[in-house]
Amino acid sequence: MTTRRQWLKSALAAGAGLPLSLTLADQLMATPVSRAERWHGIEPLVNGKLVRLGSNENPYGPSEKARKAIVESMSEGNRYAHSVAQELRNTIAQREGVAPEFVLMGCGSSELLCLAGMTAGLEGGAVLSAFPTFRLLMDYATKFNARWDRVDLDANMVHDLEAMASAVKSDTRIVFVVNPNNPTGTVVDHDKLKSFCQDVSKKATVFADEAYIEFLDQPEKKSMVELVKQGHNVIVSRTFSKVYGLAGLRIGYLIGQPDTLRKMAEKQVWGTNNQAGLAAANASLEDKEFVAMTRKKNTEARQHLFNYLDSKKWSYGKSMANVVFFPAPMDGKTILEETEKKGFQIRVWDYAGKEWCRVSIGTLDEMKGFTKAFDQVVG
Repeated sequence: MTTRRQWLKSALAAGAGLPLSLTLADQLMATPVSRAERWHGIEPLVNGKLVRLGSNENPYGPSEKARKAIVESMSEGNRYAHSVAQELRNTIAQREGVAPEFVLMGCGSSELLCLAGMTAGLEGGAVLSAFPTFRLLMDYATKFNARWDRVDLDANMVHDLEAMASAVKSDTRIVFVVNPNNPTGTVVDHDKLKSFCQDVSKKATVFADEAYIEFLDQPEKKSMVELVKQGHNVIVSRTFSKVYGLAGLRIGYLIGQPDTLRKMAEKQVWGTNNQAGLAAANASLEDKEFVAMTRKKNTEARQHLFNYLDSKKWSYGKSMANVVFFPAPMDGKTILEETEKKGFQIRVWDYAGKEWCRVSIGTLDEMKGFTKAFDQVVG
């Protein structure tokens, strides 16, 4: 049986005409972001008791409406989902106030980030982002020979937009912004980000990753979709993996200028739509109660972690999402090993010459258990 990594290796080689080693395929499937993770591994075996606080997943989803839709979709599991995908695309376009050709559906937003990175790399040039941030687009671009230019976050762990604007070069193809950011959960001021996107998009495509935007109050008013509708060279990515709790069902989409999206769609693997994921996504769009519940419970559980960090007098990014980033109080490898022994999985990142803990927000009970276990680990 062909493994997922073997399939990725052969598909990428066939699609791009590039020789890829198994090592490269492995790198594209999982990216450790610290020396500690390379030693320890970032996918520990799940024994049924491990609390996963390493992937920014929604511990409450899928919603009941989504689960019901999944069950009902099974009767169509023998059918290709092209028409259902088109229906969801039309629904999203209507909700966002754009024509369907401004929407590109994908197997999670991850596929679409990879397509953007691949496109930038094949065109030659560079991609620019804040650092640290969700790096899949840039990692993928570099595999296709793009240069990755980075600008460190500011002292508050927020995108330094002024420095990023100054870092745009003549060969910059994509400027990547994640708001709220991953791994910090911090948010850029809306008006400043809007102005940045308007100005920078005259020189390069601005890719605004809004995977976590639904964790904010009135997210529709903080989105950059309005700039797409005004004709700016901006792409907005969204996912059903986070607030909607459908990470395992892989549904995401882009909103951008049709010509730009067509360049990416030309490289897209055919037939990645699935009936269950599409049905769940469609049901989730109207489930405002579940979104509100997730946001409320996430805020409560996140505040518990804030309170713990404050009690230790440790600094951290003022997250508005479902992830918190703070300096590791001891060596990262020990933290990963010992917290896992106590039943919790987190991430460790390298940044600014030291190690940092990135902790996803679980339920309130999970966070209470984590802070108790973590306190025992770090003494």
